[in-house]
Amino acid sequence: MPNFECKDLVKRFGGATALEGVSLKAEPGRVLGLLGPNGSGKTTLIKTACGLLQPTSGEIRICGRAPGTETKKLVSYLPDRMCLPRWMSAQQLVKYYADFFEDFDETRAGELLTRLDIRPEMRVKHMSKGTQEKVQLVLTMSRRAKLYLLDEPIGGVDPATRDFILSTIMTNYAEDASVVISTHLISDVERILDDVVFIDRGRVAMAGEADDVRSRAGKSIDELFREVFRC
Repeated sequence: MPNFECKDLVKRFGGATALEGVSLKAEPGRVLGLLGPNGSGKTTLIKTACGLLQPTSGEIRICGRAPGTETKKLVSYLPDRMCLPRWMSAQQLVKYYADFFEDFDETRAGELLTRLDIRPEMRVKHMSKGTQEKVQLVLTMSRRAKLYLLDEPIGGVDPATRDFILSTIMTNYAEDASVVISTHLISDVERILDDVVFIDRGRVAMAGEADDVRSRAGKSIDELFREVFRC
């Protein structure tokens, strides 16, 4: 059973259509790349999957269940912008997440923050943008979730931070969990993707296993992306 599946998903905002007939699935133990340029519908799909937006029509299933209170316990969501309270310290954030999420691994979060050389008393407002991004990812990936929805996790950070983020993703999810990564920075993330879905103006333009897509096209996912979405 897929950890995430949507069928014929449609989302409209007034007269504007953000998603049109989107169907895809994320299988356990695999990393799915949701790839498309800015404004293609990636964030709308992620927010609809985690229940922040309601679909206009179509079907969504999280581990076989319709989105609701129970499925929120299965999903760990990283938004496309920093949303941590600026007045909180790293230690306070860890305690807050541990109190709020039953599946939060406080020990793992502490170990990852130590690797970042972040003092427990350091407040978010005193962290660099890259450090804030790392802390938010650590908190997201320290849950024992079935589905991780990561919206532009490497956008707007330096190459070293991108490497840390990708390494953290790959070493901190269970074999029965799925990871969905929304991004337009294909060259950085391609090496960790098992499956890819190209989103173009709210529709699925291409989908398949990453190796099969590369084999059929005779080029990398990044090269194919640049070709499909050439300006």
